[in-house]
Amino acid sequence: MPEPAPPEFDELMGMWRGGDREALRALIPPLYEELRRIARRQLRKAAPVRTLQTTALVHEAYLRLHQDFRGQFQNKAHFMGVCALLMRQILVGYERNRRAAKRGGDDDKCTLEDFHAIANGRPVDLLDLDRALTALSKLNLEQARIVELRFFGGLSIEESAEALGISPATVKRHWSIARIYLYQQLGGQM
Repeated sequence: MPEPAPPEFDELMGMWRGGDREALRALIPPLYEELRRIARRQLRKAAPVRTLQTTALVHEAYLRLHQDFRGQFQNKAHFMGVCALLMRQILVGYERNRRAAKRGGDDDKCTLEDFHAIANGRPVDLLDLDRALTALSKLNLEQARIVELRFFGGLSIEESAEALGISPATVKRHWSIARIYLYQQLGGQM
């Protein structure tokens, strides 16, 4: 569970929102180890991405934050959730490029331990999971965001609720429904 945001987090976030690009640089050091934890977790789940190291994934996510965002985060949990989403996008992009380079090459699989209820422990293809999440987001964006926050960001029910501004009970309900949907999309039998 991520630690509570230090008092200066909100102040730095406000400065970044106001256009101070240096404020992001000041935000990263206290959050760096937590971002590395998320990156390590994501890389473990994406075993085929052997050329990408934890530090490189964190740095690429930082570059995207620096280029594409202006501090429009509600709180630390929301910030970490966006970082997790960026890391997911980076990993999926690497996997697509790797497969394109191999002209369809082998269909490496990655075991997603956290999704054992979705796939009953069977290997889950990273691109299949991404397609299923994209489809889910078209049906219910909030459920897709909860999956991203919980699975890719490692946020708890309570942290996900805080990041989305909804109740923990709603997160639990949507999390259950989203897991069933993904189970079906990933070839499971109900």
